[in-house]
Amino acid sequence: MDPKPSYDMLLAPGGSDVRAARLPPYEPFPSLDDHLVEPETHQEIIRGRRVNTMAALPPHADRHCEIDYVLRGNVAAGYIASTELLTHTSVGSDFATDTCIRKEGKDPATGTRYLEELAFEVVNEQSTRDIQEKAEDLTTRGVRRVFAIFVKVGKVCTWENRRWRELSLAGVIQDRCFSRPVLVRALLDAVEADNAVAQALVDKQNPIIEAVRAKGEAKGEAKGEAKGRVEGEANGEAKGTALSVLKVLAARGLDVPDDVRARILECRDAPLLYKWIVKAVLAATAEDVVEDA
Repeated sequence: MDPKPSYDMLLAPGGSDVRAARLPPYEPFPSLDDHLVEPETHQEIIRGRRVNTMAALPPHADRHCEIDYVLRGNVAAGYIASTELLTHTSVGSDFATDTCIRKEGKDPATGTRYLEELAFEVVNEQSTRDIQEKAEDLTTRGVRRVFAIFVKVGKVCTWENRRWRELSLAGVIQDRCFSRPVLVRALLDAVEADNAVAQALVDKQNPIIEAVRAKGEAKGEAKGEAKGRVEGEANGEAKGTALSVLKVLAARGLDVPDDVRARILECRDAPLLYKWIVKAVLAATAEDVVEDA
């Protein structure tokens, strides 16, 4: 009897150690919603095996919630994200993925909902056989991409060529189902999850975020206008005082060199300008007025 595959075997390069069952001849496919199990009864059927899907432990449940959060926030217009959506993938399989994304509305070719395009599974205590066979059945049915988040080892993988291929946490998942590329690390890190959702909402011009941004811009403009008025008034007062200094010097018949005139007119220090007015009354030359500044 073939040994039960381990997580390490599933993640091994090349996948040569995985003892996978041969894929059944699935076509013609059954209706997606013609179920073998009673929906919402915590039961699934995978290739004829009845599997109980009871409530999850914290590592699985917590990560599942975070993934729902990221995917729902980044779903593109015209698509919808679902949790635990039951799908009749083949004659002998009727199960749900943790989270999936599909087109909105009904498929005109079948008259039922669209088949999910992306599927995500959180893997903690689940049977590795179940996860592998789910990935095989989903992709055989037509699901374009299947991802697994291996909680215990902190890895995100995609199902390719009948094996799990690990993704770089620094990479992104680009797909038409997303409004923007999703950072792989956001599926494992709460801070990056927040960042991914926040940026997606900004890109989507979420009304609340747009209102906050508009309020901030209006506040900034008002503050800038107020500051401009204060600065303008101060500059006007300083310019008037500078002209008064020159008028005193002119009244006394003192010659004012160009550099001294420019220095007086460019000064915006009100206390210094008032000091120059007093000095201008008694100074022997215009240069004496500004010599100590």
